[in-house]
Amino acid sequence: MASVDVTIRGAGIFGLSVAWACARRGARVRVIDTTGIGAGSSGGVVGALSPHVPEAWNPKKAFQLESLLMAGDWWAGVEAASSLPSGFGRVGRLQPLADAAAVDLARARSEGAKALWQGRAEWRVRQATGAAWEPVTPSGWLVEDTLSARISPQLGLAALVGALRAQRVEVRVGAADEVGAVVHATGVAGLADLSAYVGRTVGAGVKGQALALRHEACDLPQLFVDGLHIVPHVDGTVAIGSTSEPVWHEDGPDEQLDGLLTRAVAAVPVLAGAEVVARWAGVRPRAASRAPVLGEWPGRAGHYVANGGFKIGFGMAPKVAEVMADLVLDGRDAVPEAFSVVALLSKGVARDGAL
Repeated sequence: MASVDVTIRGAGIFGLSVAWACARRGARVRVIDTTGIGAGSSGGVVGALSPHVPEAWNPKKAFQLESLLMAGDWWAGVEAASSLPSGFGRVGRLQPLADAAAVDLARARSEGAKALWQGRAEWRVRQATGAAWEPVTPSGWLVEDTLSARISPQLGLAALVGALRAQRVEVRVGAADEVGAVVHATGVAGLADLSAYVGRTVGAGVKGQALALRHEACDLPQLFVDGLHIVPHVDGTVAIGSTSEPVWHEDGPDEQLDGLLTRAVAAVPVLAGAEVVARWAGVRPRAASRAPVLGEWPGRAGHYVANGGFKIGFGMAPKVAEVMADLVLDGRDAVPEAFSVVALLSKGVARDGAL
Protein backbone atom coordinates (compact mmCIF):
# COMPACT_ATOMS: atom_id res chain seq x y z
CA MET A 1 0.00 0.00 0.00
CA ALA A 2 1.61 3.23 -1.17
CA SER A 3 0.03 5.45 1.47
CA VAL A 4 -2.42 5.05 4.33
CA ASP A 5 -5.21 7.33 5.52
CA VAL A 6 -6.23 5.28 8.57
CA THR A 7 -4.35 2.75 10.67
CA ILE A 8 -6.47 0.40 12.75
CA ARG A 9 -4.74 -1.22 15.70
CA GLY A 10 -6.56 -4.44 16.57
CA ALA A 11 -8.08 -7.14 14.36
CA GLY A 12 -11.02 -8.03 16.57
CA ILE A 13 -14.63 -7.26 15.76
CA PHE A 14 -14.42 -3.51 16.47
CA GLY A 15 -11.14 -3.00 14.61
CA LEU A 16 -12.11 -4.97 11.50
CA SER A 17 -15.58 -3.41 11.38
CA VAL A 18 -14.24 0.14 11.60
CA ALA A 19 -11.69 -0.72 8.90
CA TRP A 20 -14.48 -2.03 6.66
CA ALA A 21 -16.62 1.09 7.12
CA CYS A 22 -13.65 3.34 6.33
CA ALA A 23 -12.56 1.30 3.30
CA ARG A 24 -16.09 1.30 1.85
CA ARG A 25 -15.94 5.11 1.91
CA GLY A 26 -12.76 5.13 -0.13
CA ALA A 27 -10.17 5.52 2.63
CA ARG A 28 -6.83 3.74 2.35
CA VAL A 29 -6.70 1.55 5.43
CA ARG A 30 -4.16 -0.64 7.19
CA VAL A 31 -5.07 -3.07 10.01
CA ILE A 32 -2.35 -4.15 12.43
CA ASP A 33 -2.59 -6.77 15.16
CA THR A 34 0.50 -7.92 16.99
CA THR A 35 -1.06 -11.24 18.04
CA GLY A 36 -3.47 -12.41 15.34
CA ILE A 37 -6.90 -11.98 13.81
CA GLY A 38 -9.56 -12.52 16.46
CA ALA A 39 -6.86 -13.52 18.94
CA GLY A 40 -8.66 -11.79 21.81
CA SER A 41 -12.22 -12.12 23.01
CA SER A 42 -13.65 -11.69 19.48
CA GLY A 43 -12.51 -15.20 18.62
CA GLY A 44 -15.15 -16.88 20.79
CA VAL A 45 -17.98 -19.24 19.90
CA VAL A 46 -21.29 -17.81 21.20
CA GLY A 47 -22.28 -15.06 18.73
CA ALA A 48 -25.61 -14.08 20.31
CA LEU A 49 -26.95 -10.82 18.88
CA SER A 50 -29.74 -9.90 21.26
CA PRO A 51 -31.48 -6.71 22.38
CA HIS A 52 -31.89 -5.31 25.84
CA VAL A 53 -35.43 -5.52 27.19
CA PRO A 54 -37.75 -2.87 25.68
CA GLU A 55 -38.17 -0.70 28.77
CA ALA A 56 -36.27 1.99 30.73
CA TRP A 57 -35.03 3.25 27.36
CA ASN A 58 -31.63 4.97 27.17
CA PRO A 59 -28.98 5.86 24.55
CA LYS A 60 -27.19 2.51 24.94
CA LYS A 61 -30.37 0.54 24.21
CA ALA A 62 -31.27 2.84 21.30
CA PHE A 63 -27.80 2.49 19.76
CA GLN A 64 -27.90 -1.27 20.12
CA LEU A 65 -31.34 -1.39 18.52
CA GLU A 66 -30.12 0.57 15.50
CA SER A 67 -27.11 -1.72 15.19
CA LEU A 68 -29.21 -4.89 15.36
CA LEU A 69 -31.69 -3.54 12.82
CA MET A 70 -28.94 -2.70 10.33
CA ALA A 71 -27.00 -5.92 10.93
CA GLY A 72 -28.68 -8.01 8.22
CA ASP A 73 -27.83 -5.66 5.37
CA TRP A 74 -24.42 -4.87 6.86
CA TRP A 75 -23.31 -8.49 7.05
CA ALA A 76 -24.82 -9.20 3.62
CA GLY A 77 -22.51 -6.51 2.26
CA VAL A 78 -19.52 -8.13 3.93
CA GLU A 79 -20.47 -11.52 2.47
CA ALA A 80 -20.94 -10.07 -1.00
CA ALA A 81 -17.55 -8.36 -0.94
CA SER A 82 -15.70 -11.39 0.42
CA SER A 83 -17.67 -14.25 -1.16
CA LEU A 84 -17.51 -15.86 2.28
CA PRO A 85 -20.27 -16.75 4.76
CA SER A 86 -20.50 -14.84 8.03
CA GLY A 87 -22.93 -17.17 9.75
CA PHE A 88 -25.39 -14.31 10.29
CA GLY A 89 -29.02 -15.28 10.67
CA ARG A 90 -32.07 -13.39 11.93
CA VAL A 91 -33.30 -16.44 13.81
CA GLY A 92 -35.11 -14.77 16.71
CA ARG A 93 -35.04 -15.89 20.32
CA LEU A 94 -37.12 -17.82 22.88
CA GLN A 95 -37.06 -17.20 26.64
CA PRO A 96 -38.93 -19.20 29.31
CA LEU A 97 -41.12 -17.47 31.89
CA ALA A 98 -40.98 -18.69 35.45
CA ASP A 99 -44.41 -17.78 36.79
CA ALA A 100 -47.52 -15.64 36.38
CA ALA A 101 -45.70 -12.49 37.48
CA ALA A 102 -43.04 -13.04 34.81
CA VAL A 103 -45.76 -13.55 32.20
CA ASP A 104 -47.44 -10.27 33.18
CA LEU A 105 -44.12 -8.41 33.01
CA ALA A 106 -43.32 -9.91 29.61
CA ARG A 107 -46.71 -8.82 28.28
CA ALA A 108 -46.08 -5.28 29.49
CA ARG A 109 -42.73 -5.32 27.73
CA SER A 110 -44.44 -6.39 24.50
CA GLU A 111 -46.28 -3.07 24.58
CA GLY A 112 -42.97 -1.28 25.06
CA ALA A 113 -41.48 -3.09 22.08
CA LYS A 114 -44.34 -1.93 19.86
CA ALA A 115 -43.33 1.67 20.50
CA LEU A 116 -39.57 1.39 20.91
CA TRP A 117 -38.75 -1.13 18.19
CA GLN A 118 -40.42 1.03 15.53
CA GLY A 119 -42.62 -1.76 14.20
CA ARG A 120 -39.56 -3.46 12.72
CA ALA A 121 -39.47 -6.38 15.17
CA GLU A 122 -41.77 -8.03 17.67
CA TRP A 123 -41.62 -9.12 21.30
CA ARG A 124 -44.56 -11.41 21.99
CA VAL A 125 -45.70 -13.83 24.66
CA ARG A 126 -46.94 -17.23 23.49
CA GLN A 127 -47.71 -20.62 24.93
CA ALA A 128 -45.10 -23.33 24.72
CA THR A 129 -45.90 -26.08 22.25
CA GLY A 130 -43.71 -28.84 23.67
CA ALA A 131 -41.36 -28.77 20.66
CA ALA A 132 -37.93 -30.25 21.29
CA TRP A 133 -36.24 -26.89 20.62
CA GLU A 134 -38.16 -25.00 23.26
CA PRO A 135 -36.68 -24.37 26.71
CA VAL A 136 -38.37 -25.86 29.74
CA THR A 137 -40.75 -23.17 31.00
CA PRO A 138 -42.44 -23.55 34.41
CA SER A 139 -45.32 -21.22 33.50
CA GLY A 140 -46.01 -22.88 30.16
CA TRP A 141 -45.33 -19.54 28.43
CA LEU A 142 -42.44 -18.16 26.39
CA VAL A 143 -41.20 -14.81 25.16
CA GLU A 144 -40.49 -14.87 21.44
CA ASP A 145 -38.73 -11.94 19.80
CA THR A 146 -37.95 -11.49 16.13
CA LEU A 147 -35.11 -8.97 16.56
CA SER A 148 -32.46 -11.34 17.92
CA ALA A 149 -29.96 -12.85 15.53
CA ARG A 150 -26.78 -14.88 15.58
CA ILE A 151 -23.35 -14.60 14.01
CA SER A 152 -20.52 -17.09 13.88
CA PRO A 153 -17.65 -15.10 15.44
CA GLN A 154 -14.94 -16.94 13.56
CA LEU A 155 -16.78 -16.97 10.21
CA GLY A 156 -17.73 -13.32 10.68
CA LEU A 157 -14.14 -12.25 11.30
CA ALA A 158 -12.91 -14.30 8.32
CA ALA A 159 -15.54 -12.71 6.08
CA LEU A 160 -14.51 -9.23 7.23
CA VAL A 161 -10.86 -9.96 6.49
CA GLY A 162 -11.84 -11.27 3.06
CA ALA A 163 -13.93 -8.17 2.36
CA LEU A 164 -11.08 -5.90 3.43
CA ARG A 165 -8.54 -7.67 1.27
CA ALA A 166 -10.94 -7.45 -1.66
CA GLN A 167 -10.80 -3.68 -1.09
CA ARG A 168 -6.98 -3.87 -1.12
CA VAL A 169 -6.75 -3.25 2.61
CA GLU A 170 -3.60 -4.57 4.24
CA VAL A 171 -4.36 -6.77 7.26
CA ARG A 172 -1.05 -7.43 8.97
CA VAL A 173 -0.19 -9.64 11.92
CA GLY A 174 2.94 -8.25 13.54
CA ALA A 175 4.55 -4.84 13.82
CA ALA A 176 3.95 -2.00 11.36
CA ASP A 177 4.11 1.78 11.37
CA GLU A 178 1.15 3.91 12.35
CA VAL A 179 0.30 6.16 9.41
CA GLY A 180 -2.54 8.65 9.16
CA ALA A 181 -5.33 8.67 11.72
CA VAL A 182 -4.96 5.85 14.24
CA VAL A 183 -7.90 3.92 15.74
CA HIS A 184 -7.01 1.91 18.83
CA ALA A 185 -9.32 -1.13 18.98
CA THR A 186 -7.11 -3.32 21.11
CA GLY A 187 -9.49 -4.66 23.75
CA VAL A 188 -8.19 -5.37 27.22
CA ALA A 189 -4.68 -4.18 26.38
CA GLY A 190 -6.14 -0.96 25.02
CA LEU A 191 -8.07 -0.29 28.23
CA ALA A 192 -4.83 -0.82 30.15
CA ASP A 193 -3.03 1.62 27.83
CA LEU A 194 -5.75 4.23 28.29
CA SER A 195 -5.69 3.71 32.06
CA ALA A 196 -1.92 4.20 32.14
CA TYR A 197 -2.21 7.34 30.00
CA VAL A 198 -4.73 9.04 32.31
CA GLY A 199 -3.30 7.66 35.55
CA ARG A 200 -6.37 5.81 36.78
CA THR A 201 -8.28 2.64 35.97
CA VAL A 202 -10.93 3.14 33.31
CA GLY A 203 -11.62 -0.48 32.49
CA ALA A 204 -10.46 -4.04 32.97
CA GLY A 205 -10.74 -7.52 31.57
CA VAL A 206 -13.44 -9.98 32.58
CA LYS A 207 -12.90 -13.64 31.75
CA GLY A 208 -15.63 -15.49 29.91
CA GLN A 209 -15.98 -19.17 29.04
CA ALA A 210 -18.21 -20.98 26.56
CA LEU A 211 -18.49 -24.30 24.78
CA ALA A 212 -19.94 -25.71 21.58
CA LEU A 213 -21.85 -28.95 21.07
CA ARG A 214 -22.41 -31.00 17.93
CA HIS A 215 -26.17 -30.63 17.39
CA GLU A 216 -27.99 -29.63 14.21
CA ALA A 217 -30.43 -26.77 14.84
CA CYS A 218 -29.09 -24.05 12.53
CA ASP A 219 -32.47 -22.68 11.38
CA LEU A 220 -33.95 -22.55 14.86
CA PRO A 221 -34.05 -19.60 17.27
CA GLN A 222 -31.45 -18.91 19.88
CA LEU A 223 -32.54 -19.50 23.47
CA PHE A 224 -31.91 -17.40 26.56
CA VAL A 225 -32.48 -19.19 29.85
CA ASP A 226 -31.62 -17.67 33.23
CA GLY A 227 -28.68 -15.72 31.82
CA LEU A 228 -27.46 -18.54 29.59
CA HIS A 229 -27.23 -18.15 25.80
CA ILE A 230 -27.87 -21.27 23.72
CA VAL A 231 -27.15 -20.42 20.09
CA PRO A 232 -27.46 -22.70 17.03
CA HIS A 233 -24.93 -22.06 14.26
CA VAL A 234 -24.71 -22.80 10.55
CA ASP A 235 -21.92 -25.37 11.02
CA GLY A 236 -24.19 -27.77 12.91
CA THR A 237 -23.04 -26.73 16.36
CA VAL A 238 -24.82 -25.13 19.30
CA ALA A 239 -22.86 -22.64 21.40
CA ILE A 240 -23.48 -22.29 25.13
CA GLY A 241 -22.23 -19.38 27.18
CA SER A 242 -21.02 -17.75 29.05
CA THR A 243 -19.40 -17.18 32.40
CA SER A 244 -18.51 -13.71 33.64
CA GLU A 245 -15.46 -13.77 35.92
CA PRO A 246 -13.94 -10.49 37.18
CA VAL A 247 -11.40 -12.60 39.08
CA TRP A 248 -9.89 -15.81 37.76
CA HIS A 249 -6.91 -18.07 38.43
CA GLU A 250 -6.13 -19.50 35.00
CA ASP A 251 -6.68 -18.12 31.52
CA GLY A 252 -7.86 -21.30 29.83
CA PRO A 253 -11.14 -23.24 30.07
CA ASP A 254 -11.86 -24.86 33.42
CA GLU A 255 -14.48 -26.86 35.29
CA GLN A 256 -17.04 -24.04 35.16
CA LEU A 257 -17.87 -25.20 31.64
CA ASP A 258 -19.25 -28.41 33.09
CA GLY A 259 -21.74 -26.29 35.02
CA LEU A 260 -22.78 -24.44 31.86
CA LEU A 261 -23.38 -27.75 30.10
CA THR A 262 -25.46 -29.08 32.98
CA ARG A 263 -27.62 -25.95 32.96
CA ALA A 264 -28.08 -26.11 29.18
CA VAL A 265 -29.20 -29.74 29.21
CA ALA A 266 -31.63 -29.03 32.05
CA ALA A 267 -33.10 -26.18 30.01
CA VAL A 268 -33.12 -28.04 26.67
CA PRO A 269 -33.10 -31.81 27.29
CA VAL A 270 -32.65 -32.62 23.60
CA LEU A 271 -29.00 -31.54 24.05
CA ALA A 272 -28.30 -34.45 26.42
CA GLY A 273 -25.44 -36.57 25.14
CA ALA A 274 -24.35 -34.12 22.43
CA GLU A 275 -20.62 -34.17 21.72
CA VAL A 276 -18.60 -31.25 23.06
CA VAL A 277 -16.57 -30.00 20.09
CA ALA A 278 -15.07 -26.79 21.51
CA ARG A 279 -14.23 -25.31 24.90
CA TRP A 280 -13.29 -21.64 24.83
CA ALA A 281 -12.07 -19.03 27.29
CA GLY A 282 -11.08 -15.42 26.73
CA VAL A 283 -10.81 -12.09 28.49
CA ARG A 284 -13.31 -9.45 27.39
CA PRO A 285 -12.82 -5.67 27.70
CA ARG A 286 -15.28 -4.06 30.10
CA ALA A 287 -15.10 -0.31 30.60
CA ALA A 288 -15.94 1.35 33.91
CA SER A 289 -18.95 2.92 32.16
CA ARG A 290 -20.26 -0.57 31.22
CA ALA A 291 -20.72 0.83 27.71
CA PRO A 292 -18.63 0.86 24.53
CA VAL A 293 -15.89 3.50 24.52
CA LEU A 294 -15.74 5.49 21.29
CA GLY A 295 -14.20 8.75 20.16
CA GLU A 296 -11.08 10.85 20.19
CA TRP A 297 -8.24 9.98 22.54
CA PRO A 298 -7.91 13.12 24.71
CA GLY A 299 -4.56 14.82 24.33
CA ARG A 300 -3.45 12.72 21.33
CA ALA A 301 -4.40 14.46 18.12
CA GLY A 302 -5.34 12.07 15.34
CA HIS A 303 -5.78 9.12 17.70
CA TYR A 304 -9.13 7.48 18.41
CA VAL A 305 -10.53 4.72 20.63
CA ALA A 306 -13.01 1.95 19.79
CA ASN A 307 -13.18 -0.39 22.76
CA GLY A 308 -15.33 -1.83 25.53
CA GLY A 309 -17.44 -4.23 23.49
CA PHE A 310 -17.51 -6.67 26.44
CA LYS A 311 -20.35 -9.15 25.75
CA ILE A 312 -22.11 -7.17 23.02
CA GLY A 313 -19.27 -6.32 20.63
CA PHE A 314 -20.65 -8.20 17.63
CA GLY A 315 -24.13 -6.79 18.18
CA MET A 316 -22.82 -3.22 18.41
CA ALA A 317 -20.22 -3.53 15.63
CA PRO A 318 -22.21 -2.35 12.57
CA LYS A 319 -23.27 0.91 14.23
CA VAL A 320 -19.91 1.39 15.97
CA ALA A 321 -18.17 1.04 12.61
CA GLU A 322 -20.29 3.69 10.93
CA VAL A 323 -20.10 6.31 13.70
CA MET A 324 -16.33 5.83 13.98
CA ALA A 325 -15.94 6.24 10.21
CA ASP A 326 -18.04 9.42 10.44
CA LEU A 327 -15.70 10.76 13.12
CA VAL A 328 -12.35 9.69 11.70
CA LEU A 329 -13.01 10.51 8.03
CA ASP A 330 -15.49 13.38 8.18
CA GLY A 331 -15.01 14.88 11.62
CA ARG A 332 -18.69 14.31 12.38
CA ASP A 333 -19.18 13.23 15.99
CA ALA A 334 -22.33 11.11 16.31
CA VAL A 335 -21.03 9.10 19.27
CA PRO A 336 -23.62 9.00 22.09
CA GLU A 337 -22.41 11.04 25.04
CA ALA A 338 -22.55 7.99 27.32
CA PHE A 339 -20.09 6.19 25.01
CA SER A 340 -17.53 8.99 24.73
CA VAL A 341 -14.01 8.67 26.08
CA VAL A 342 -14.66 11.77 28.19
CA ALA A 343 -17.66 10.03 29.79
CA LEU A 344 -15.50 7.00 30.50
CA LEU A 345 -12.86 9.10 32.21
CA SER A 346 -15.52 10.50 34.51
CA LYS A 347 -16.32 6.92 35.58
CA GLY A 348 -12.74 5.81 36.22
CA VAL A 349 -11.42 5.18 39.70
CA ALA A 350 -8.13 5.67 41.47
CA ARG A 351 -5.39 3.25 40.49
CA ASP A 352 -5.88 1.20 43.66
CA GLY A 353 -9.67 1.25 43.48
CA ALA A 354 -12.17 -1.18 42.03
CA LEU A 355 -14.45 -0.67 39.07
